[in-house]
Amino acid sequence: MYQRIRDMREDRDLPQRALAELLHVSQATYSRYESGGLDVPSSALIALAVFYGTSVDYLLGLTDEAAPYRR
Repeated sequence: MYQRIRDMREDRDLPQRALAELLHVSQATYSRYESGGLDVPSSALIALAVFYGTSVDYLLGLTDEAAPYRR
Protein backbone atom coordinates (compact mmCIF):
# COMPACT_ATOMS: atom_id res chain seq x y z
CA MET A 1 0.00 0.00 0.00
CA TYR A 2 2.68 2.47 0.97
CA GLN A 3 4.53 2.20 -2.31
CA ARG A 4 1.29 2.54 -4.26
CA ILE A 5 0.29 5.84 -2.65
CA ARG A 6 3.81 7.13 -3.22
CA ASP A 7 3.82 6.03 -6.85
CA MET A 8 0.44 7.65 -7.50
CA ARG A 9 1.65 10.94 -6.02
CA GLU A 10 4.90 10.86 -7.97
CA ASP A 11 3.12 9.94 -11.23
CA ARG A 12 1.21 13.21 -10.87
CA ASP A 13 4.33 15.21 -9.95
CA LEU A 14 2.79 16.26 -6.64
CA PRO A 15 4.86 17.14 -3.58
CA GLN A 16 4.07 15.43 -0.30
CA ARG A 17 2.99 18.80 1.05
CA ALA A 18 0.05 18.92 -1.39
CA LEU A 19 -1.32 15.59 -0.18
CA ALA A 20 -0.65 16.52 3.43
CA GLU A 21 -2.77 19.65 2.97
CA LEU A 22 -5.54 17.59 1.36
CA LEU A 23 -5.55 15.26 4.37
CA HIS A 24 -5.10 18.06 6.95
CA VAL A 25 -1.90 16.54 8.33
CA SER A 26 1.69 17.72 8.44
CA GLN A 27 4.11 16.88 5.65
CA ALA A 28 6.07 14.78 8.16
CA THR A 29 2.95 12.73 8.96
CA TYR A 30 2.22 12.18 5.28
CA SER A 31 5.84 11.14 4.74
CA ARG A 32 5.41 8.53 7.46
CA TYR A 33 2.27 7.25 5.69
CA GLU A 34 4.28 6.70 2.50
CA SER A 35 7.21 5.07 4.27
CA GLY A 36 5.00 2.73 6.30
CA GLY A 37 6.12 4.30 9.56
CA LEU A 38 2.53 5.21 10.39
CA ASP A 39 -0.70 3.46 9.46
CA VAL A 40 -2.94 5.45 7.16
CA PRO A 41 -6.32 6.12 8.82
CA SER A 42 -9.39 4.96 6.92
CA SER A 43 -10.61 8.53 6.50
CA ALA A 44 -7.32 9.41 4.77
CA LEU A 45 -7.54 6.33 2.54
CA ILE A 46 -11.04 7.34 1.48
CA ALA A 47 -9.92 10.91 0.78
CA LEU A 48 -6.97 9.66 -1.29
CA ALA A 49 -9.19 7.27 -3.25
CA VAL A 50 -11.61 10.10 -4.07
CA PHE A 51 -8.74 12.45 -4.97
CA TYR A 52 -7.10 9.91 -7.29
CA GLY A 53 -10.41 8.60 -8.69
CA THR A 54 -9.74 5.02 -7.62
CA SER A 55 -10.85 2.59 -4.94
CA VAL A 56 -9.50 2.04 -1.44
CA ASP A 57 -8.92 -1.58 -2.47
CA TYR A 58 -6.56 -0.37 -5.18
CA LEU A 59 -4.66 1.83 -2.73
CA LEU A 60 -4.37 -1.10 -0.32
CA GLY A 61 -3.10 -3.39 -3.05
CA LEU A 62 -6.08 -5.74 -2.86
CA THR A 63 -6.75 -5.28 -6.58
CA ASP A 64 -4.75 -4.12 -9.56
CA GLU A 65 -7.87 -2.59 -11.12
CA ALA A 66 -7.45 1.16 -10.71
CA ALA A 67 -10.97 2.06 -11.82
CA PRO A 68 -13.26 2.98 -8.93
CA TYR A 69 -16.29 0.89 -8.09
CA ARG A 70 -19.69 1.88 -9.42
CA ARG A 71 -21.99 3.51 -6.90
